Amino acid sequence: MKRSAWRYLWKSVDIRQKLLITFLLLVIYRLAANIPVPGVNTEVIRGLLQGSGGAQSFLGLLDLLSGGTISNFSILAMGVYPYITAQIILQLLVPIIPALEQRLKDNPREGQIWMEKWTIILTIPMAFLSAIGQINIFGSLLQGGIAAILPNYGWSGANLLPTLTVILTMMGGTMFGIWLGQLISEYGIPKQGLSLIIFAGIVARIPANLLSILSDQQNGWWMLLVILAILVLTIFAIVYVQQGRRNVPVVFPGRRVGNRMSMPVHSNLPLMVNMAGMIPLIFAQAILTFPSMLASYFILSKTEWVANAARDIQRLFSSQSALYIIIYFLMVVLFTFFYTDVLFQQQNYGENLKKQGAQIQGVLRGEATQKYLSKVQRRITLPGALFLGLVAVLPYIVHALLPANAGAGLLLISAAGLLIVVGVVRDTFTIIDTELKLHGYQESLIKG
Repeated sequence: MKRSAWRYLWKSVDIRQKLLITFLLLVIYRLAANIPVPGVNTEVIRGLLQGSGGAQSFLGLLDLLSGGTISNFSILAMGVYPYITAQIILQLLVPIIPALEQRLKDNPREGQIWMEKWTIILTIPMAFLSAIGQINIFGSLLQGGIAAILPNYGWSGANLLPTLTVILTMMGGTMFGIWLGQLISEYGIPKQGLSLIIFAGIVARIPANLLSILSDQQNGWWMLLVILAILVLTIFAIVYVQQGRRNVPVVFPGRRVGNRMSMPVHSNLPLMVNMAGMIPLIFAQAILTFPSMLASYFILSKTEWVANAARDIQRLFSSQSALYIIIYFLMVVLFTFFYTDVLFQQQNYGENLKKQGAQIQGVLRGEATQKYLSKVQRRITLPGALFLGLVAVLPYIVHALLPANAGAGLLLISAAGLLIVVGVVRDTFTIIDTELKLHGYQESLIKG
């Protein structure tokens, strides 16, 4: 009978070592996530998160991006968010700056090394600004201001040293999280380090949210059943869309073997419905935090109209705002098209097929093939982009329909993070399966 190579998962020494290293590094990350920033009043933050309204939803979004570390304002409270922001900035610059785009095309390997180097460099100032912005956001949401969570915070006199300590600690925590993610990618599961860091934070919060739902004695159990039913259907839809393919027929030329010429080979080039995966959701969430973060710098201004404008911006970009939900949906759709186009152009299928002598029937080789495939890819990306947008705003729709805030809160974590969770699990399984095959553990026919 046919048996899967996964039965060798633990027998392969190399793969077992990678899994253990990944697990150990994730445990270290989660332990570090419980270390609070020096001098912070965590009780005030927990009380704020347990409330309701726009502030709670906005902090829930920050909690998702930081991997569930906001509740105790840990040294990893920013998570890997500044790194993601730096990646977004550089990704946006590639198609805008021709010299940078040409550099990546001429030598993709060195280009990626250059991009990684400058992403790390850009992460440092982004982490500095994010730390100050995050502290200011908390201060704007509390009656006592920043002093309610950080009594010794200030940029003058005796408060300067404690303030720098807090900022540098938060920056160090972010760089530590990025370093752990890179260690996972290098020594653990390849290319999955930062994704697994975010994944671990999302999954770690689910048990606590389940308990919060069950704490509602009147609606707890039926709300739990409704939420779980929605999650199961959403997971099914995500997997179905993520596995969607459009097979483009391709003809490979026959090969000469001695004096004989083999027949042309008819094959298919699979194009994914959702090539961008979970990245557009992360990009949209990261960018939508910027207006509130920038407004937080001015919300305590002594000039009344400046402070009022900052509050209006924060209110507008809170998840309770209808405009926020619409912008969120549109940004996910647009980022899906943008990131898919960037990835597709980097693949350069037209030139690669031309080098192999392959051709799509009725289409000229080279640039014409690339344009044709780009057109097909954009067409099939539309349903995938709309689906991602729907998944992104699903928690807000549920929040409007269901009476229990706890249920909506669980879905906020799971739906906004569900695509990330499903994507990471799927990619991790694919990578492990590839590793098994590379080590010779392929599916085989065994008599039994």
